[in-house]
Amino acid sequence: MDPLTITTGAAVGRSLLEFGREVLARVIPDPEQRARAELELVRLENDGRFEDMRIRLSAIIAEAQSPDPWTSRARPSFLYVMYLMILASFFVGVCQVFNPAAVEVFTAGVRAWLAAIPEELWWLFGAGYLGYTGARTVDKIKGRGK
Repeated sequence: MDPLTITTGAAVGRSLLEFGREVLARVIPDPEQRARAELELVRLENDGRFEDMRIRLSAIIAEAQSPDPWTSRARPSFLYVMYLMILASFFVGVCQVFNPAAVEVFTAGVRAWLAAIPEELWWLFGAGYLGYTGARTVDKIKGRGK
C-alpha cells in the first residue's frame, strides 16, 4: 500500500470519528450518555471495525473525484436507472388496479421494445458486466482495488 493511500485512509478515519462525535453531540443532549456513546465510538475504532468503512469510503471518494467523467458518474447513474425501474414497477402495479387494459398495452410495448434488441447484444452486455465485476473482485482480493 502506498503512503498516499495510508495517509488518505487515516484522514478518512479521523473524519469519520469526528463526524460521529458531531452527530452524537447533536442527537444526545445528556453529557453522560454522550460520553458513553463517544467511548463506544472510540472502542469501535480500536476494534478495527472502521477499517472496512475507511476502505469503502476511500474507494467511493476516489471514484467520485476522478477526472474521468465515466468513472465518477457510472455507478450513480446505473443505480438511478435501477431505482427508476423498481419505482416504475410499483407504479405499473398500481395502474393495473385502475386500468388493466392500458397496462397490458404498455407491457406489450415494453416487451416488443426489449425484443427488438438483438440477443447477441444482451449476451455482450452480460459478459462485459460479469467480466468487469469479476475483475474488480479479483483486484480487491489482491489489494489493488481502489
